[in-house]
This record gives sequence, C-alpha cells and structure tokens, in this order.
Amino acid sequence: ASVIAPIIAVPTTAGTGSEVGRAGVVTHPKTHEKKIIFHPAIMPKIALLDPELTVGLPPKLTAATGFDAFAHCLEAYCAPFYHPMAEGIAVEGMRLVKENLAKAVKKGKDLDARGNMLVASAMGATAFQKGLGSIHALSHPFGGLYDAHHGMLNGIIMPYVLKANRKKIEPKIDRLAAYLGIKGGFNGFMKYVLALRKETGIPHALKDIGIDTKRLAEVAKMAIKDPTHEANPVAFTEKQYKSLAKKCVTGDL
Repeated sequence: ASVIAPIIAVPTTAGTGSEVGRAGVVTHPKTHEKKIIFHPAIMPKIALLDPELTVGLPPKLTAATGFDAFAHCLEAYCAPFYHPMAEGIAVEGMRLVKENLAKAVKKGKDLDARGNMLVASAMGATAFQKGLGSIHALSHPFGGLYDAHHGMLNGIIMPYVLKANRKKIEPKIDRLAAYLGIKGGFNGFMKYVLALRKETGIPHALKDIGIDTKRLAEVAKMAIKDPTHEANPVAFTEKQYKSLAKKCVTGDL
C-alpha cells in the first residue's frame, strides 16, 4: 500500500525508544545483516508511556533495555556533529538512567523508576537523531550473527568503545561526569559504567553470553558498513574493528 496507517505506540520496555523514532530495523535471514529503514511515516502519531506496562519486565531484560537507552544517549552525546539540543536531551537522559536504572532492576514495581526509565528511553531515541557510533556498529553484527539481545550487547560493548574513543571524547566525558555528579572525569565515568553494569547484572565480556571469536572478520566487515559507524568520534578501520571486537569477546579492557 502507498499509505501507512497512523501508528499508536505503547512501549512495554524502556530502552529502544521506537515510540518516538522514524526508523525500523530488519535482520536479513540469510546474511544476518541488520538493515535500518528510515521513513517519516514510521514515526508514531501518538506515544503512550505507561510505567505500569513495564513492571512485568524481568530484572535481566530491565537492565539490558536500560543499557540500550543509556547507549543511545551516550553515543548521541559523543557523536561529532553540531546539535546542541540533541546533546542536552542526551545528557538529561543519562541523568535519569543514573538515578533510576538500578532501582528499576532491583524493585520492578517502583513506578517512579519505571516511568523515568521510559522517559530516558524516549529521550535517547530523540537524541540519537544526531548520530550513534561504534557501540551500535558492533552490536548490530554481533546481534545478527549470534542472535543476541541488542541492549545486552550495548551494555557489554560500551566500556570497550569508550576506551577506544577516549582521545576524541575525553573533554566531553569530563563535562558529562561533572553534570552527573561523578568525580574523576573520564576515569570516574568509566568506573561508574563498570559499576552500573555489575550492579544490574550486565556481564563483562561477550564470551559470558556465549559469543566466540570465530566470526570476528565478519563482524568487522559488517561494522564498517553499518550506518552508525559514520557517527563514531574515531574513524576505525576494518582491522581496528576486528581488534576491538576481539577485546569485547575476551574481556580485554
């Protein structure tokens, strides 16, 4: 059909933020590539964020989807394009994640925490119109090849990409840490990310969720072609992606 019926989106997880997005993701069944489709008609006409619809989400999925929202905000903030409004939304979204994700994981019926995570999720999807980065450029191929949860992958991959991007993003992360009340600038923020992962049950390495090093070459080839790669602060080569992917699998941070 040439006309798409108006979409009313009611999210039951707090992570993707698709209810405020104009994109869809399709995985090719044969190549396992994830393709992103952008079209204004995909944007929902109405989004209803009801925290009561998320209280049944198990702790593991609450953590994984929450880290998806975190990754959206973080990569949007770090993307090297000029969009102050998106950056402001991303920073405030990360404040909501910092103050509410662990609560939502530990106390699933906390409606304030659940509601704030829904808002953080919507803010992340709004902010990443500015761009994403190599967390997603790697999580997309790993997810397609290994059928692994996208948010879980983002949470595991996050500190490895942060470290690899450090030379380009340290001043921005210093400012972010100060806003979030985290001492120690970049190093303090990295410690916070690692602590939040541990507190919410996100594993340290991809090997912990059954991913091996056998398909690193494929991952690297797919990462360099992923549209999110273009917005990463550092222009990684295919060889660098392969090395970074290996570190994510083995836990070599």
